[in-house]
Amino acid sequence: MRRVIVLEFISLDGVIQSPGGPDEDTSGGFAHGGWISPYSDPIIASVIRKQMNMPFDLLLGRKTFEIWAPYWPQRADVWPGVNTATKFVASNTVTSHEWQPSVFLNGDIADKITRIKQQEGPDLHVYGSANLIQTLLKQDLVDSFWLKIFPITLGSGKRLFSEGAIPAAFKVTESNVTSNGVIIVNYERAGAITTSV
Repeated sequence: MRRVIVLEFISLDGVIQSPGGPDEDTSGGFAHGGWISPYSDPIIASVIRKQMNMPFDLLLGRKTFEIWAPYWPQRADVWPGVNTATKFVASNTVTSHEWQPSVFLNGDIADKITRIKQQEGPDLHVYGSANLIQTLLKQDLVDSFWLKIFPITLGSGKRLFSEGAIPAAFKVTESNVTSNGVIIVNYERAGAITTSV
């Protein structure tokens, strides 16, 4: 059975929008694109390389797919796996694309992802895709969060937890702090939440 793993660069106030560059995603007037660049260091680079080189398929929202599709095929030397991975794309408007292999999902996205999770194959990595993540959270489809938490607040932008989530407990399976104060932490599902009596 496949797991859904959400991999995000996230600010202290929960923003995940446009970490990589100024024009990556300016929707909603977001003006802080590229906010992770001052924090780059060998520890983050090593973690990212490790995650990029493990077996995976991708689960992406339409907007993230459209940002990535013209970029990654030209950079196969940097991340060869992104081009050979199956890209499952949640979209009600896009039904095909030259960047293959790609499978477009519409209609009941949660049901389709539930079925994909039950198939044999590598884990499904989710990058960006803020709107899709809200669906995954509401339907309790996220198994792990692999986060890089940056010591910055952005005030506005798309957030990881913008519309709520099914209550769930997680446990830390890996963590590190860089010299620039970035917390790198992996959380795995650990059942239901418990409360005091």
